[in-house]
Amino acid sequence: MIDGFINVYKEQGFTSLDVVAKLRGILKQKKIGHTGTLDPMAEGVLLVCLGRATKLSEMLTDKDKKYRCTMKLGIRSDTEDITGSLTYSDEPVPDEAEIRSAVKFYEGEYDQIPPMYSAIKVNGKKLYELARNGQVIERQPRRVHIYSIDNIKVDGTEVMFDVHCSKGTYIRSLCRDIGDKLGCGAVMEALVRTSVREFDIKDSVTLGEIECLRDRGELDSHVYGLDYFLNEYASLTVNSKGQRFLANGNKLSPDMFTDIVAARNGLEISGSIVRIYDGSGEFTALYTADTEQECYRAYKMFLT
Repeated sequence: MIDGFINVYKEQGFTSLDVVAKLRGILKQKKIGHTGTLDPMAEGVLLVCLGRATKLSEMLTDKDKKYRCTMKLGIRSDTEDITGSLTYSDEPVPDEAEIRSAVKFYEGEYDQIPPMYSAIKVNGKKLYELARNGQVIERQPRRVHIYSIDNIKVDGTEVMFDVHCSKGTYIRSLCRDIGDKLGCGAVMEALVRTSVREFDIKDSVTLGEIECLRDRGELDSHVYGLDYFLNEYASLTVNSKGQRFLANGNKLSPDMFTDIVAARNGLEISGSIVRIYDGSGEFTALYTADTEQECYRAYKMFLT
């Protein structure tokens, strides 16, 4: 079984679950998951977890992402993108200066109403299920953060821009809001996710390329290790005494580490996460600091 992360280029027409299903067939393993859904019409970076890395998926889904968006002005849509039922506006499209101003207006935090065609659940029902049955219900706005919108290009009614945003941001809804602010409406025409954390689109591989890499025995060079995204957490290595306790997922005291001083210092903030390595230097677990009991407790284990 392969353990780690792979930077998949999701192509148009596939759902994120389609990618996972196809990878299970390509890699001949069941334990595969993704860390952030991309709509079928969208393409680009899809961070996929393999094997034991699936235990880390929920720690990675809340990270910010970057996109290249193409927006079409003068149209509204029930899905908020070009694939839905379109209504053409009678309102004139403003000039380029006003368009640029409206796009930049949404930098920073704002309360965004999610689209009806989304997987958000209301009273146990997914919104897109209600939408397909012709229902439109009131949605509660959610605070999102648009860190930046750059490289704006205006070509008539077509607008392209790069956006860096927080988890939970719907780019379709951002286009809708920009169109409403301009008065002429807007829909998302195309979307490419260009990065998720350290994963960049230039390093991504398609499903077809993954098959070729597998056949050539070169896939390992595109699989990132379990601890690849965990550098934000301090690391500790167990000594021979700690090795025995670590093997069973038991709590670890400072004297069970090669650097006892660092282990004691790490207990200053209760609940803080640390990476644990065994005597051979292999990443083995995530533990959390228990200041009151002066020990570390198992949070996620990655023992083979």
